[in-house]
Amino acid sequence: MVEKNPRNDGEYLNSLARGLAVLTAFSREKPEMTLSELSVQTGLNPAVVRRCLNTLHHLGYVGKKDKLFLLRPHVFKLGTAYIESMNLEEVVRPSLQRVRDKTDNSVALAVLSGLDALFLAYVSTKQLTRIVAGVGTRFPAYATSAGRVLLAYADKEKVEEYFNEVTLEALTEKTVTTKKEMKSILNKVRKNRYSSTDGQLDFGVVSVAVPVFNEDNNIIASISCSTASARCSEQEMIDQIVPELQEAARDIEFELRRCPMLAHSIMA
Repeated sequence: MVEKNPRNDGEYLNSLARGLAVLTAFSREKPEMTLSELSVQTGLNPAVVRRCLNTLHHLGYVGKKDKLFLLRPHVFKLGTAYIESMNLEEVVRPSLQRVRDKTDNSVALAVLSGLDALFLAYVSTKQLTRIVAGVGTRFPAYATSAGRVLLAYADKEKVEEYFNEVTLEALTEKTVTTKKEMKSILNKVRKNRYSSTDGQLDFGVVSVAVPVFNEDNNIIASISCSTASARCSEQEMIDQIVPELQEAARDIEFELRRCPMLAHSIMA
């Protein structure tokens, strides 16, 4: 739902907000939608959605097949502009790569984006895994070790806003679906300074994550490591992988202090 001019001033462009709402309405669950479906998804008037789609189609961001609209590869330009302009890959990849090389598990850096953990950097492994968190991938924050770390260290207002908006759906039979239990887990994560999950997001996937802080000790990201539970148990991940992630987090924190603009962009 797009809020009309929440700033209540002349510097806010409703048309731009609406266009972005249409552009970001597409997802893994809804890769193709009709105009009416997009209207429902965004809460916008069909006439407004039509004008947005026509503009986005003209600019190359949206394609059309019969009555269905879908995203085109040109949208990558928006994401790569951020990654390239902030040198994110150059700053964090060496530390993530080192953990991958030592553990032979995939490693990723994520930030909190809305209700999701959004992965900004990813180093893959040759091992087969059920879930691959490529750059730009989103997963529900409550079901991931990366997301739980981000929530555990977020300010109280953001956490309350999160729980007011989120619906804790059961993704597996192990997924925590009560807000009371989830809040208890976040308190434990903050105390332990790491998070671990086993089968919360998908069957047979175990993961651990640790926070990355700025110089003011505010969380700006999390780094996580995941693998198949058949290869490594949750406790083994905690004992063996968490120390490696914590060392990598310290290295990334040092690099981010040398790149304050990047740190600010991640937190903004």
